[in-house]
Amino acid sequence: MQKFDVLIVGGGMVGLATALALRLKDDVRVAIVDTQPLSDITDDHDVRVSALNEASQQFLKRLDVWQAITEERHQAYQHMHVWDSQGYGHLDFNIDDISAKDHCGQLGWIIENSIIRRALWQRAQQDNNIVFFTQEKLTNLAMGESEVFATFATQAPIVANYVVGADGARSWVREQCKIALTFRDYDHHALVATVKCQAGHNNTAWQVFLPTGPLAFLPLASTNNDLCSIVWSTSPEQAQQLQAMSESDFNKALTAASDGKLGRCEVQGIRQSHPLTMRYAREFVHDRIILVGDAAHTIHPLAGQGVNLGFLDASALAQMLTDKSMSASNALAYYQRWRKADAMEMIAAMESIKQAFTPQNEPFKFVRGIGMSLINKLSPAKKLLIKQALGYRNNLPELSQIIR
Repeated sequence: MQKFDVLIVGGGMVGLATALALRLKDDVRVAIVDTQPLSDITDDHDVRVSALNEASQQFLKRLDVWQAITEERHQAYQHMHVWDSQGYGHLDFNIDDISAKDHCGQLGWIIENSIIRRALWQRAQQDNNIVFFTQEKLTNLAMGESEVFATFATQAPIVANYVVGADGARSWVREQCKIALTFRDYDHHALVATVKCQAGHNNTAWQVFLPTGPLAFLPLASTNNDLCSIVWSTSPEQAQQLQAMSESDFNKALTAASDGKLGRCEVQGIRQSHPLTMRYAREFVHDRIILVGDAAHTIHPLAGQGVNLGFLDASALAQMLTDKSMSASNALAYYQRWRKADAMEMIAAMESIKQAFTPQNEPFKFVRGIGMSLINKLSPAKKLLIKQALGYRNNLPELSQIIR
């Protein structure tokens, strides 16, 4: 039987980042249980990508993985163009809209999930105090007075002071602890794919709000700067139709939906679709069990903030678990209040944006267009939105703070 300070269930991006952050903050022994193998990095882009803001970049730099990530494919962007397909309103964000002392030259980075995970995994493997268990899944968690017993079907059990559930939206850890969820079906499916855009992406993230939901074009690293990852949020029925279309018909539908702003669009490879659901765990901390990332919360991808929120969980948990100035119970209570409030604020913001672009009558569309145009012209409002996109927030965890 092996004993650890922290057992992390889930070796995805957030789980691995949690392990590295804990090791950076304190001399602790960490176990990671995950049976999902690393994806090979091939010439074909991963259809699952993340939009990282500067707070996440700073966090990954401090974990000593940013260089490894940037040595693989990554695409920075300095501009963002958002428009309403049902009106004349639009927003144009440019990194030069804010003072040079307030940014690092980028609005953000689009990076394939498989590349981020591989860099984190390889960095964790270099640490002798992080031990991987990859042969089989856990079968049970049993709570003791001062520790948690985690058992496998055939391997020797693990004993840990704390267990971190970083095992995704359908968290086994959360279910084992019977932690209740607040959830709402967005009645949207997200169709994701890699596409080639005739006019190129121009280091810009593009997003159009259609009657059925938002369609985002996220710039990808490529020789001719003409590849994008799309996230098309739409009704389940239309998502099914889009997946069933021939490539030729899909390309026509995508080009039309984007108003031709990126030229003719051509899908490259597979199309995937998955349902979108808002989830919010009633407890982020349950005795010695702690939830991070999608195990604690999932949000609509329209602003690309999911993994950034998860990295903040990892950073905050490492800070609180290693804080010697307060008791462990008080530290975890603080973590729960901190992260639940942040997640709820993000969920509410996503819901407000989604509702604002839900099809409305003509007078409301007119007002919406005026509002977007005013924001686009008002420098203080634009600067505030850009800083929020960069990750500037009140009370950022230490490892995620943006320091010039």
